[in-house]
Amino acid sequence: MKKLPLVLLMLSCTMLTACGGDKINAHNEKSAYRSVKMIKNHLQAEMRVEYEMSFWMIRDAKKDNAEFLAAVDGKKAEEIIAMGREIYEKRKAEGFAEYQQYKTWEEMMAKYDRDRIKQGKAKSDVKENIGDPKMGNRDVVYKL
Repeated sequence: MKKLPLVLLMLSCTMLTACGGDKINAHNEKSAYRSVKMIKNHLQAEMRVEYEMSFWMIRDAKKDNAEFLAAVDGKKAEEIIAMGREIYEKRKAEGFAEYQQYKTWEEMMAKYDRDRIKQGKAKSDVKENIGDPKMGNRDVVYKL
């Protein structure tokens, strides 16, 4: 009888871990931002800036909250990056001033990666420093 609560606790933890996944949960804005941050923290260091920038490009392109949430719900990191590239290409072709200074997507991502390093942020956003009060806010806000 003493083992039953332990088994239930382990089963609950397993189920909660399985719910996290690698897809964005965009049932509402708060859960979308939370899952994006969680996914970003599990990505390889070289994909983090590209993923974060792509997500915010999608947010900027889709002003309507319901349309934005529908666009990102259930998407994996690779799909978000692909959507970001499409938005970049479309806006560059339309003459979006901010994107005209870059020849390619990769050049733009390299520039934002350098900006992050200049701001004193580690490129890898090391997980063990998260929550450390002396590290400050580790989020970077980009002007799109």
